[in-house]
Amino acid sequence: MKISVAGTGYVGLVTAVCLAENGNTVTCVDINEEKVKLLNNGVSPIYEPQLEELMWKNSDKITFVTEYSEAYKDSDVIIVAVGTPERKDGSANLQYINEVAKQIANTVIKDCVVAIKSTVPIGTNDKIEKIIKENLKHEVNIDVVSNPEFLAQGSAVKDTLEATRIVLGVESENAEKIMRDVYKNFDIPFVVTNRNSAEMIKYAANDFLALKVSYINEIANLCEIVGANIEDVSKGMGMDPRIGDKFLNAGIGYGGSCFPKDTKALHWLANYNDYEIKTIKATIDVNENQKIKLIKKARKYFNSFNGLTVAVLGLTFKPGTDDLREAPSLTNIPILLEDGAKINVWDPVGMDNFKKVFTDSVNYSSSIEEAITNADVCFIFTEWSDIKEFEIGKYVKLMNRPLVIDGRNCYDVEKVMNTDIIYESIGRKATIGIKETEKVQLKI
Repeated sequence: MKISVAGTGYVGLVTAVCLAENGNTVTCVDINEEKVKLLNNGVSPIYEPQLEELMWKNSDKITFVTEYSEAYKDSDVIIVAVGTPERKDGSANLQYINEVAKQIANTVIKDCVVAIKSTVPIGTNDKIEKIIKENLKHEVNIDVVSNPEFLAQGSAVKDTLEATRIVLGVESENAEKIMRDVYKNFDIPFVVTNRNSAEMIKYAANDFLALKVSYINEIANLCEIVGANIEDVSKGMGMDPRIGDKFLNAGIGYGGSCFPKDTKALHWLANYNDYEIKTIKATIDVNENQKIKLIKKARKYFNSFNGLTVAVLGLTFKPGTDDLREAPSLTNIPILLEDGAKINVWDPVGMDNFKKVFTDSVNYSSSIEEAITNADVCFIFTEWSDIKEFEIGKYVKLMNRPLVIDGRNCYDVEKVMNTDIIYESIGRKATIGIKETEKVQLKI
């Protein structure tokens, strides 16, 4: 079976490589010539565990091109995985997916299936089918299928090869049969439904997980007020099989390419249809407020950040990826800079991307030690293992004042109690070291 994939972002590239890994011949199309050159040289433009390794392993089964006409014209299946970025009003921008639909219509010379893997508003597959049929240059039959993805950055390869389900939104038996053949070597259960339901499954699943994150963050905020410990609360909740222990880690909110965009898109779609999903609106509001939780905590200790040295550990929205989209660092660092702080940043993989946004305004550190040396306060935005395994005593030794404000609960409070650190985290009581107790009320 000849498969083409439109787009080589996280979804497109991971999908293509995993399909090749399971025996398919795949051609990927991307308009970015520089990216295609990198890919053909076996270099992944994104950081994702296992991805580059599998690209090399399956280099004989996967090709990267810029010319869509050659890739699409005689494909059995065309998988569309281009971006659907957020518009200013929260709706999904379908410009790129519409362009691909027209390209397919102008190019294909044989019957094929077009599988929409991009996350799109409910009803989009119907519109794509209409665009293709209205622009067809040859007398061929095109079946449009909704085939949403459920991968997470940092574990995308595993999430694809070992997915919990493959969702197919189909309107014909022929389309279902062909798509089952695409995934025949994947030992994964299918959920087969109509296209609108498949599109809704994607939004409903992502937005529920985002809601779960915002809910536990709300509970964590209340825990701080009433003296409860969010980690114990999360553990007690997560042991209930009806709830589960996933997405119950309190922190400073979700980010990335999916949750922020998908919650806003579903909220917009509901409003467009004169309906409001109140839980989704609350999820969005809670997450925006949670992002600046650490700044609010720091205000207890400083009237201003002017002239202070601030260490920032972790720039990406989560560990395991170099993606900065909707990362808390992008919200907080401009606030600190505007207030006059001198900022040292460190991240194991995200600094190159960060330099594209902040060039000379922050200092880029080669190690955690370098970042925290002579710092007056340290913010932790990403729970990288390097940070979680970092020797706590080094904060005392290297910082000007050992004040650590941790947005990801990287350290055990009991262990911190035996140090001289002032340690603030999420949903847990602030821990004040013995030597810092007398200083804690002072504003500088």
